[in-house]
Amino acid sequence: MKIQIGIALVAITTATAVSIALAQGAGADTYKANCASCHAADGTANSPAGKMMKITSFKSPDVIKKSNAELTTSIVNGKGVMKGYTGKLTDAQIKDVVTYIRTLQK
Repeated sequence: MKIQIGIALVAITTATAVSIALAQGAGADTYKANCASCHAADGTANSPAGKMMKITSFKSPDVIKKSNAELTTSIVNGKGVMKGYTGKLTDAQIKDVVTYIRTLQK
């Protein structure tokens, strides 16, 4: 019985890790194509556009404490000078970008 539980836990953990890796890959591609020019490749906003527009780094404590729903709302509706991505990105792409942004915060 303990062996079966252990195998089930390994299978669940592996499936979760694979799902996260796939989302990060897709999220990374979408981020690079749509976000990196302003937010920088590493999310610090240390790009010419990011500096000019005074964009906050994704590594900022204020951004780190935002929920995924809040980040999603900012992407969908836009924030400050950033226009929203409604109709430009799918819900899945936006979710993947939020997942990828979380990896940049580490």
